[in-house]
Amino acid sequence: MTGKFGSYELRQELCARLNTTLPAVAAPMFLVSGPELVTSVCRAGMVAAFPSLNAVNSDELSGWLGDIAAGLAGADDAAAVAVNLVTHPSNHRFEDDLAVCIKHKVPLIITALGSPEPVVAPVHAYGGLVFADVNTPALALKAAQRGADGLVLVCTGAGGHTGAVSPFAFVSEVRQFFDGPIVVAGGIGSGAGIRAVRSMGADLAYLGTRFLAAHESRAVDDYKNMVVDSGFSDILCTAAITGAPANKLRPSFVRVGIDPDALPTKGKFDLSNLDTGEVKRWRDLWSAGHGVGAVPERESAEDIVTALKTGFAA
Repeated sequence: MTGKFGSYELRQELCARLNTTLPAVAAPMFLVSGPELVTSVCRAGMVAAFPSLNAVNSDELSGWLGDIAAGLAGADDAAAVAVNLVTHPSNHRFEDDLAVCIKHKVPLIITALGSPEPVVAPVHAYGGLVFADVNTPALALKAAQRGADGLVLVCTGAGGHTGAVSPFAFVSEVRQFFDGPIVVAGGIGSGAGIRAVRSMGADLAYLGTRFLAAHESRAVDDYKNMVVDSGFSDILCTAAITGAPANKLRPSFVRVGIDPDALPTKGKFDLSNLDTGEVKRWRDLWSAGHGVGAVPERESAEDIVTALKTGFAA
């Protein structure tokens, strides 16, 4: 099974189509990535993605894509925009959000929590690319068989819902059956890390945590400050929040009155008995990956991309 791009030379064509000057993608972050961050990162020459579900509905999603297009107008060196689409049947907005992406001819669709198959034909029809978000080699094979142009390998250390496979092992195993573009996610926060991704045989790096504290990020100020102040010891991997393993910031639990060391090892944590008022799992229990220690300060997205380019070149 091979992808649409079946050689090193053809994979270079991918970067040309995405118009990126750095082999990396600003990863889609729930409630954090919005038009401001995406526009700034793309204008700086790096691909940027956001989850379609960050918009409150499909109409707002269309407005966001229009705003991003307006913000990139005239910037010939701007990189491509990517939208993360949840294809699981539980996403009742899937068809409407896909229709919006088709209308705006989004260059790159990244599917998650389901098969990329429903997206492939309609996106290819307007010349777009489809990558699939996977966290095991078995899921990577299924996505390749269902027509994904590229694979996003969610490895150990990724922020939010995470993987358990080493990037070195993951890339090596996937390369046995897939010659298309590979994106590696998990703990990458520097230009040197992006260079390492290329060295292991992949094509692009996925960076989310590095952009959490960006000025254009939609994270609240306390979240941004916590990211800057945190290191690896502040990361907690737990399935008690959503039922799936996720990397979270330990101080965000303490902040709302939850003892992070008392979370159950099986099943979701019951938030209803807290004395601190209404706490929402997604809004108040903050995500970050193993690369949190690489976030030195709150700065602009442009400055972050510039630092990444400098480190990658060095």
